[in-house]
Amino acid sequence: MIKLEKVTMKYANGKGIFDVDFEVREGEVVGFLGPNGAGKTTTIRCLLGFAKAQNGTCTVNGLECFSNAPKIAKDIGFIAGEPAFPDGMTGLEYLNYLCETRKRDVAFDMKKKMHELIDYFEFDPKGKIKRMSKGMKQKTAIVGAFLHDPKVYIFDEPTSGLDPIMQSKFIDLVLAEKKRGKTILMSSHMFEEIERASDYVVIIKGGRIVAKDKVATLKNLTSKVFIVNGEEVTVPNTEVDKFVKQIAKKKVESLDVKQVSLESIFMKYYEDKEGAKK
Repeated sequence: MIKLEKVTMKYANGKGIFDVDFEVREGEVVGFLGPNGAGKTTTIRCLLGFAKAQNGTCTVNGLECFSNAPKIAKDIGFIAGEPAFPDGMTGLEYLNYLCETRKRDVAFDMKKKMHELIDYFEFDPKGKIKRMSKGMKQKTAIVGAFLHDPKVYIFDEPTSGLDPIMQSKFIDLVLAEKKRGKTILMSSHMFEEIERASDYVVIIKGGRIVAKDKVATLKNLTSKVFIVNGEEVTVPNTEVDKFVKQIAKKKVESLDVKQVSLESIFMKYYEDKEGAKK
């Protein structure tokens, strides 16, 4: 449903994305990780048809993104990291406007869906958008992305400004959409929510993909941390068998294995050979 093949878009300052290559299949959630400036938003702009790649191809539902942007937009639910709204509208006016302009030829009750989502996220969209808090604006953007029941979702920091309860409710909604067979690409700094929602993770660094695999597979590539008698010991995966045999010869009062977090995997790709963060 979402596919990028050797996509390159270089800006005048030399930054951009280079040979970006990954896909999101139907019914999958893929987490897209990287710090600010790594290339996440540029990649998303290419997928939405906002920018044209200089090399490579990016497609959504088999259609090339730039030349078919208006067509594929009908089946995409997009949440921007910093949502923009029309001037002067209330949240409800904006959402009603979306209901009136989207998919008029499809027998789907968007108004009903809109009110269900407003109730789900527990907010009142009747006030002027420009006076809303960051969290209220984000909720308005989220409802706008889901109300037309799109086939594909592309999220760029979708829970920015939401409190922890609403962040969790958002991920619950993402998982429910996944069960319905929707295709989801989600960029986020929130490692916990990416780990909870995603089938696969793609990590981008300096505009290039440095890792892409299942979360469980990436975890197996890192060292394990054992807590032996209350002290932490880091052991490379290749040395685990040897370590277990060594401690078996000693008195062990307590032994536990610390779970490897997605954050530790991410940081592994953002450290140089000396261990200093780039």
